[in-house]
Amino acid sequence: MNTKTKSLSLMHRFILWREEHIKERQFILILSFVVGVLTALAALLLKKMILAIEYFLTSQFDTTHENYLYLVYPVIGIFLTGLFIRYIVRDDIGHGVTKILYSISRRQGRIKRHNIYSSVFASAITIGFGGSVGAESPIVLTGSAIGSNLGSAFKMDHKTLMLLVGCGAAGAISGIFKAPIAGLVFTLEVLMIDLTMASLMPLLISCVTAASVSYLTLGTKAMFKFHLDNHFMMERIPYVILLGVFCGLLSLYFTRATNSTENMFRKHSNPYMKLLIGGLMLSALIFLFPSLYGEGYDTISLLINGSSSDWSSAMNNSFFYGSDKLILVYFSFVIIFKVFATSATTSGGGCGGLFAPTLFLGCVGGFVFSQFLNQWNLGPGLPEKNFALMGMAGLMSGVMHAPLTGIFLIAELTGGYDLFLPLMIVSICSYLTIIIFEPHSIYSMRLAKKGELLTHHKDKTVLTLMKVENVVETDFQLVHPEMDLGELVTAISKSHRNLFPVVDENQVLLGIVILDDIRNIMFRQELYHRFKVNKLMSSPPAKLLIDEPMDVVMRKFDDTKAWNLPVIDRQGKYLGFVSKSKIFNTYRQVLVRFSEE
Repeated sequence: MNTKTKSLSLMHRFILWREEHIKERQFILILSFVVGVLTALAALLLKKMILAIEYFLTSQFDTTHENYLYLVYPVIGIFLTGLFIRYIVRDDIGHGVTKILYSISRRQGRIKRHNIYSSVFASAITIGFGGSVGAESPIVLTGSAIGSNLGSAFKMDHKTLMLLVGCGAAGAISGIFKAPIAGLVFTLEVLMIDLTMASLMPLLISCVTAASVSYLTLGTKAMFKFHLDNHFMMERIPYVILLGVFCGLLSLYFTRATNSTENMFRKHSNPYMKLLIGGLMLSALIFLFPSLYGEGYDTISLLINGSSSDWSSAMNNSFFYGSDKLILVYFSFVIIFKVFATSATTSGGGCGGLFAPTLFLGCVGGFVFSQFLNQWNLGPGLPEKNFALMGMAGLMSGVMHAPLTGIFLIAELTGGYDLFLPLMIVSICSYLTIIIFEPHSIYSMRLAKKGELLTHHKDKTVLTLMKVENVVETDFQLVHPEMDLGELVTAISKSHRNLFPVVDENQVLLGIVILDDIRNIMFRQELYHRFKVNKLMSSPPAKLLIDEPMDVVMRKFDDTKAWNLPVIDRQGKYLGFVSKSKIFNTYRQVLVRFSEE
């Protein structure tokens, strides 16, 4: 017996022992604890790798003038990441949160095994060399992959797999940010895991465990320790509301510009052309605005913890060095170009997420908003540090359509609980602003366009889970246009249906014959050779594509008032019929199963 067979038999024996001695619910709690530990360790490894690479590359830079190595490092990082993905991973590992949403929407909860390590190494290389993205989405994908594959190893059912995927994502956010509440809320709000008593405890265990591991290894201080110098005053509420609206519009800009830039890159199929365009764009932007290098967390710490005399240090290593009066101009350009630096990184071949860019842009946006009003004496002396902090919550809420995540993440990330009320106001206003223009978050809009997004709305969720291919009926007698009425009557005698699809020699649907339309002549034998099927057929009220979302199918049934509609593929070939009664029966079955889960 070889080693692999022996290990499989040991695993099988353990699974059998577990089924006899440990109850299912208790074992899920154990797995959620293990997921929390492993996810936190993966987050720790990723952060250490990023810091080590960045320190090795930039620690010797002279801060008093521009550094031309900024033109080289990002290109090298994207190139190495591209080689790693193309020749070692050999799979697409971008858009990590979207992949998790897709896995959940398919009701499978299965994520490929290589995602346990591939996102960690790829994003460490990208970000360490200056890629203007974040490490959080890759580690969320890593955590979800850990949960999915751990559950698969122990032969858990798909409901448990989806829960463990959520545990991995929650543990990842909790571990990398030291924010257990934000980890839980993110899973419920962004990944749309339903909150039930069966799911709450495993999610909490993963969150608390991951945060505890981070506390033990990195200390108990908040990631960005915030010291409140100016307490919140009620007279600032109008400006806080305006900041929320500003953050909502900035979120809209970030979302639209990201999608437009990614669509531009999709026009190029050659990966080296993407690398060339993305690398040149990213390197030029980082050379001009070094604050765009990497995650940008140093800039965030500077703006929410530093004083006005320290803020100008953000312009170190750039042409703006020493021009303290241009700090507002500098950060305004940073806001405009951050989205292009992020999109160039991911579209050019790098690996990273949108968490850090969102936090960075929100912090700089809040700072610029308050600094502008103060310089023009348009406000009652607004504290830039506070508004930079609130801007982070506003962008998080707007870009991710997750106001609760924005509120709790920023409060836990900075320790800024004294600003909880203004954080709530900014998050709500930002969300209400962007929802006018974009109904879906930057993560879910790709799936929503394909009709593959699972939501908390049970009716929409059930329709999403249903597929046309599962309700197609094929027991219809085919007829051809050149057949005469006599041959049609023969076909009718062999069928128990009252619909007859008319197809050509390539099985392309030409029309349908309805039994009621020919009932008055079908028994008149003297007409059998006078009428051809092509004279008796009619066009169907609508045609369904085999890959159409079920909500579109239902809309066609409602518009046409039909009871049966034909199904074709993209080439027009006939595949069968779908009946409204079959859809209703399947809908009830899926709804019952979904509600039980």
